[in-house]
Amino acid sequence: MTKQEKRIIPALLTEKPTELASMLMKCEQFSTWVQIDIMDGLFVPSRSITAQDIHYAGLCVDWEAHLMVNEPEQYLYDFQAVGAKRIIVHYETITGRELEVVAKINELGMEAGVALNPNTPSVVLVPELLQMLDCVLFMAVYPGFYGAKFVPQVLDKIRMFRKDHQDIRIGIDGGVKLDNIQEILLSGVDDICVGSAIFAQQNPEKAYLDLLRASQKD
Repeated sequence: MTKQEKRIIPALLTEKPTELASMLMKCEQFSTWVQIDIMDGLFVPSRSITAQDIHYAGLCVDWEAHLMVNEPEQYLYDFQAVGAKRIIVHYETITGRELEVVAKINELGMEAGVALNPNTPSVVLVPELLQMLDCVLFMAVYPGFYGAKFVPQVLDKIRMFRKDHQDIRIGIDGGVKLDNIQEILLSGVDDICVGSAIFAQQNPEKAYLDLLRASQKD
């Protein structure tokens, strides 16, 4: 995949295994890649499903795990075992050992990404770390819940980061809707992770396709 290819990535956030299975069944109709949010109730207030729940759900699409957890290195083997193609960890949870954690993800044969909360500056991503990453995910909300308020200042952070880093995939997660997707695209993102604007809609497939079409406008 080239940096220029834009993707709408359904972001699945739930604490109920049955709801996870239902969301995945819907996604299989319109997407080949999804993000599954994993929360421990510590780094963020909410809890979500586990690697075991994902195993029993029986995924038929490729997926990445977005680990919104303390000590994410404790989760890596479990998510490798159930088929994660990419692991995204929060910089805030690996500060001081970021090179070791990302190296372990790579050693396990998975792509690695680092997420930044809205108040975390991108300068924390030093060149040695960036060389090890497949993507950087900018949170445009404070994570943990569907429907959180969009933080528009994050777009300025993305623009500045893109200016200096042309070759790494950039993602945005949180608060994306049809009425702001064009502005988001202008910031320089490649991957747009969308939760409630897909799954809180009456017709998730139509909502996804509407966002996809909007992302592909010239």
